[in-house]
Amino acid sequence: MPKYMLIMRGTDESNAAMMANIEELMVTTRRYIEDLVKAGVFLAAEGLDAASDGVVVDFSGETPVVTDGPYGETKELFGGFFLIEVASKQEAVEWAKRVPAAPGSKIEIRRVPGEEEVPQVDA
Repeated sequence: MPKYMLIMRGTDESNAAMMANIEELMVTTRRYIEDLVKAGVFLAAEGLDAASDGVVVDFSGETPVVTDGPYGETKELFGGFFLIEVASKQEAVEWAKRVPAAPGSKIEIRRVPGEEEVPQVDA
């Protein structure tokens, strides 16, 4: 069965709204994960620290440039993910619609290619 990553994307505003209701969000997120487990589709889920605690390594020039967070304009930030194994993209969409998320957030859905799909290089 294919794997799909449900990537949580938020704005500064949606992240602030999320933090204002963090206890309620944690309860609903635990219930959501329990539903994924009961359905037999759950593989993993992780959240990320704030962008202000991160760094960016930029490879646009001759040598990599490291920038401490917060960095640049933050219209949409990758805040975490759920990794599920379901029969189709449509099933992944249905699970994504149920993710507990603050208003203004988005969930990006990306299929994770299987090992047999990754080009192999003979060593």
